[in-house]
Amino acid sequence: MNRVETGRFVTLNYTQMFDLKGTPHRRFNPLTGEWVLVSPHRAERPWQGQVERQSSARRPAYDPACYLCPGNERAGGHRNPPYPGVFVFENDFAALKSGTSPHSQNEGGIIVARAERGICEVVCFSPRHDISLSNMTASDVRGVVDTWVERYVDLGGRDFIRNVQIFENRGEMMGASNPHPHGQIWATEELPTEVAKECGKLAAYRAEKRSCLLCDYLTLEIRASERLVCENDDFAVLVPFWAVWPYETLVLSKRHITAMDKLSDPGRDGLADILVRITARYDRVFDAPFPYTMGFHQRPTDGEPHEECHLHAHFYPPLLRSATVRKFMVGFEMLGMPQRDLTPEAAAERLREV
Repeated sequence: MNRVETGRFVTLNYTQMFDLKGTPHRRFNPLTGEWVLVSPHRAERPWQGQVERQSSARRPAYDPACYLCPGNERAGGHRNPPYPGVFVFENDFAALKSGTSPHSQNEGGIIVARAERGICEVVCFSPRHDISLSNMTASDVRGVVDTWVERYVDLGGRDFIRNVQIFENRGEMMGASNPHPHGQIWATEELPTEVAKECGKLAAYRAEKRSCLLCDYLTLEIRASERLVCENDDFAVLVPFWAVWPYETLVLSKRHITAMDKLSDPGRDGLADILVRITARYDRVFDAPFPYTMGFHQRPTDGEPHEECHLHAHFYPPLLRSATVRKFMVGFEMLGMPQRDLTPEAAAERLREV
């Protein structure tokens, strides 16, 4: 341990490694500037809490009652075309509207509100009702990737859109109201909170180090290999050192590109391949359809170059120890800080094993 004096403050730099597998400790997330409490000794505690119901019903390839299947009627009277591949439409119950008037309210800087414009779209990955990214072919997922790129460019080109958030909620416990394979795109007038936090940290790191935070981090993780799950020529999947969710992963481009529109043709193939590989691993962890929220963070679309940004995706799965036991954010986590029992290293090992 080194003692460094800076003015009237004394900073203690711990250079000696300690037992991350058995010692309660905090881990720092450089993307957000926040900490997570890790308690590895609690991983074996008995579970007497809520157990989720697991459906064993096999879905049909076409469901006449599904409002996302080809040819079926959606809420509001719209009917889907008999689409053969990826299908995109504006959300019938959009959280944001492009025609919202620019109103605001400010009472003493305490009660503050601003109107927000935006566009919300639904992306059906396939006409088949019974599949998901995990059992689609890489060539079919490549069609999804191409659609994401096209929508990012189109929506991001609108003069009032500053961010295009591409994401997928999979499974009932993640709020997905329909099991048909689909994701969403929310294009917003302002930067969402998580995007703004990451962009700020990435920009600060670039200004100080003249380098990319995520490029440097990926170099460390590939060298260590302890939290690396899988990789191809263009992308790597790892359990981040600061992970909060039990089997959280980070999908990182191996090349420093700021957004999807900078992906080469082989890079798009690489993204499709790595998404199939990580989602298939998720399904094999508990031998069941694996719920998660997945989303991409990339360059804001405000016209600035944002060279500090690095294309990546987050997977946040809630399952803790089986297909029916999940992690809840309650108590200390809501009032204090995030906490996890399963270490990122143990999660990565299990994902590699399957």
